[in-house]
This record gives sequence, C-alpha cells and structure tokens, in this order.
Amino acid sequence: MSARIAVIGGGANVEHEVSAASAAGVADALERRGYAVDRLTIGRDGIWRGPDPAPAAAGETAHTSATASLAAALAVIGAADAVFPAVHGPRGEDGVIAALGALTGVPVVGSGTLAGAVAMDKALSKTVARAAGLRTAPGCVVSVRDLDALGFEGEAAVVKPVSSGSSHGVSLVRDAAQLVEAVALACAVDAGSGPGRALVEPVVRGREIDVAVLREADGTRWAAPALEIHAAGLFDTATKYDGSARFTVPAALSAGEAAALKAAALAAFDAFGCRGLARVDFFLTEEGPVFNEINTMPGLTPASQAPRMFAAAGVAYDELVHRLVQGALRC
Repeated sequence: MSARIAVIGGGANVEHEVSAASAAGVADALERRGYAVDRLTIGRDGIWRGPDPAPAAAGETAHTSATASLAAALAVIGAADAVFPAVHGPRGEDGVIAALGALTGVPVVGSGTLAGAVAMDKALSKTVARAAGLRTAPGCVVSVRDLDALGFEGEAAVVKPVSSGSSHGVSLVRDAAQLVEAVALACAVDAGSGPGRALVEPVVRGREIDVAVLREADGTRWAAPALEIHAAGLFDTATKYDGSARFTVPAALSAGEAAALKAAALAAFDAFGCRGLARVDFFLTEEGPVFNEINTMPGLTPASQAPRMFAAAGVAYDELVHRLVQGALRC
C-alpha cells in the first residue's frame, strides 16, 4: 500500500501564491511516484480548504470559520502517513506547521519547529551563523518607534523585514529620506510578534550565490552544486518573479570557492538543526562567503532555485520530492 501524504500549500501571508505553486508541484510529483495525496490549502483568509472542507455555518465569524476549517484539516493530517508543508514564509515555514505535526505525532517533511522559527528571524539567524563561525554583514534592528532617531552615514544600505520572505519589503537606500521610508515599509511587512521590526545592513559587495543542502533518509547530508543569481540591482520580489533575473547552475567557481561555500552551507544546516531540505544564501566576496540567510522550506516548483541545483547534481524533481518524503517517514 502506498503512503498517504498530506501536502499543504498557500498560507495567510505574502507568499501565498508561490506556496500554492510549490504545493501543486510537490503533489503532482508525489502522485507520479505512486503516493496517495491529500491536498490542503490555507487561504489568504486563514481558512483551510481541502478534499472535504468543513462547511461554514450561518453567522460564523472569520475566526470561528478558520478554527472549524483547521479542525477538518487536522482530521486529514491525522490520517496521513506524513505531512509535506510546502508553505513558505510566516505561519508556515517558521515552524508553525511543523508544530502541528509534533502535536499530532505525524511525521513532517523538512525542519522542525525550532529550526524554522530561528531561520525565519533574519536577525537571530545571523547570531546563529556567527556562532557557527560564518561571516555575516553587520546590522541593526529598528522599529517604527526609532524613525526620528535614525541617522544615515552616507553609505548605501539594505533594509528588510526581520521576519518575512520572497524579499517582500526589501529596499536599497542611499539617503536619509529613503531610509525612513524603507524602515516604515519593512516594519509594515514584518510578520514577527509585537511591533514591526526592520533589519538595516550595509550593502555587501559580492556575487550572490545559493547552496542547497539535502538530508537523506539515512541521515547523511550533502550540498548540491551552487547557483549564482544574476540581477541588475537588488534581487527583490519583482526581480525574483518577473523573469528578469538569470541563474547559472553550476555557478562558475574555483575549486577553493566551491569548497568554501559547501563547507559554509553544511555548517549552517547543522547549526540551525535543519532536516530535509534547506537553501543557504551567500554573498561571495574576495574574503570568502558571507552568510545572508537560510530558508528551511525554499521554493519547490520545478523551476525554483533548490530543485535546479539538485537537477544539476543528477537528482530530478520527482526524485527530490520522493527523497524528502522518505526522509520524513524514516525519522
């Protein structure tokens, strides 16, 4: 009998559409491999919809409707052999869905609650990376309450939400007026608890290189060939999805550069306690790799960066998805 997998997509966050696309690709791949698949989608409104969604009762509020839909979804999850949460960003990749699996006792593909939560916090993730011996850009965390006190040193800076994804709310600033606007935008997008927070960092001059790491069912983990991002200017949300960015896989690297990036990616994977799959993003400078961030549930359409890297290593998309499920089932 084939294993039954509950694939979760969507999400009540700014990454809803790309998460839905990832989940559709994963579900299709699993069905091609012979798995029984139940597809669950979290709407932008927080309501779960699936093969047998709970009907809304007359006069039901958005809160009670979301609660009822989650109860119905939990019945689907509880009947599954494993859950594949292809939900990127807040209330998904940040460990929330992994926690559902922990509470229900159902194996979950990918990293656990703590790894997801820490990796989603860009400021905290830099602390973990530095503790693992990785270089990071210096930066500071500010909120809208700090706007009046913000100064500008004259150097270009990158401003990003502390907790978000797909580069939503990320800005490149060159003067004080832009800095204030960028911090306000980032704080509005930030999905962390409490008032919005923004991370302000100097621009790192280097090549943008991503490395994907996979933990196999037997516990071994390995890094796929690195990918280089070619973009005119900031690799922001628009550039990620409008087709203007180019990717080179494998990236043109010297043996020393490739080895340094691989070692840094594996060190990050281990330091965060990742399972399954992670994509680690770096700037490659003259002094070596600089850690930018880690994604514990990166984009998973066949055209996404991580699947491209594993395809360059000879692991086709369907095989990659299969290995991720097998890793969860054998934990």
